[in-house]
Amino acid sequence: MTDVPMTARTGPKAANASTGEILSDYLTAQAGAFLRALPQAVGEAGSRPGALPVGGASAAAAAGTDELLRAVRRVGGALHTFAAAFDPDWAAESRTELRWLLSLLAQEPAFLRRSARLLAALDSLSETDPGGPGMLAGHAGAPKARALLERQLGLARTRAHTTVLQELRSARLHALADRMTLLASEVPLLDGAAGQEGGVLLSQAAVAFGALAEDARRLPLGRAATPYGGEGLHRLGAVPPAREPEPVRARGAEVDADSAVAADDAPWHRVRILVKRARYALEVCGAPDPDLDLLDGTLGRHQEAADAAVTVATAARTPRITPATAYVLGVVHADQRLEVEAARYAFGHQWPKLPHHGWQEWATV
Repeated sequence: MTDVPMTARTGPKAANASTGEILSDYLTAQAGAFLRALPQAVGEAGSRPGALPVGGASAAAAAGTDELLRAVRRVGGALHTFAAAFDPDWAAESRTELRWLLSLLAQEPAFLRRSARLLAALDSLSETDPGGPGMLAGHAGAPKARALLERQLGLARTRAHTTVLQELRSARLHALADRMTLLASEVPLLDGAAGQEGGVLLSQAAVAFGALAEDARRLPLGRAATPYGGEGLHRLGAVPPAREPEPVRARGAEVDADSAVAADDAPWHRVRILVKRARYALEVCGAPDPDLDLLDGTLGRHQEAADAAVTVATAARTPRITPATAYVLGVVHADQRLEVEAARYAFGHQWPKLPHHGWQEWATV
């Protein structure tokens, strides 16, 4: 496998503009997108506390939420990768608030996607088509399993929606909107950073690529070397040491299955975050790369399938469900874990084939 992730084609921004011009243009554009999307995301009643809609999200609101999340991710990514150019306190506070809004707004769309994924998987396994019957075709537990998933995911989505409505009435959102309004007009760059040559940003972007390359190198790609590899289901990797000290476990205590699976998924989720940061770093420098978009999509499917499997495992522990229902949920869970393995297989083939990106050379710019 190559030791470097991908190579940026140095964009015209990095070559012909100052650091201040590049960052200001990018962040003011993203802050403007944030402010345009915010009224749609919270409803046409806008930013007036207590006047938000209480019904389900409309198509316009959903589109606004997508645009808002897009802007939030990009502003947060730029503040992380190019932190040296900003006042550290302002950047840290801004990233904290953006993470809060990202976590808040991403929940309901995530439950919608998860519901669609799981119900489609269950329906596919239960139907009969020209290729033959599915594994669960005619199974007595299928309708009950579907109803259980619909009910639990519907309740989770309702709770998420209620939380969003409560928080979007809060002073915290208005303070963040004020912060983004200021950012749309003036980016608070440090005096020493604003006048630097734009190429300096490449050395800072190199740090993002270096972190991505290091974490990708640690992935167990050997276990993902075949499509739908059963090895990944039967031989979970050893639980990696935590970044922070954990309480000492009693002698003989074993990590439960859920913890083992979560630990096995965690490095992949981390690489997905690092791919996003590398993507946004290239966008800032004016050199977006479709190879990174492809990787991001693959790891996004990995995350969606892994989260769906957790949801099914939780549903299977519902008290007093019938053995037939539990069996169907077990099949759906296995189906989602196979999707996890398929995404890992795809990543393992995409990653080594990426063109050479000279991020090591950027580090010396």
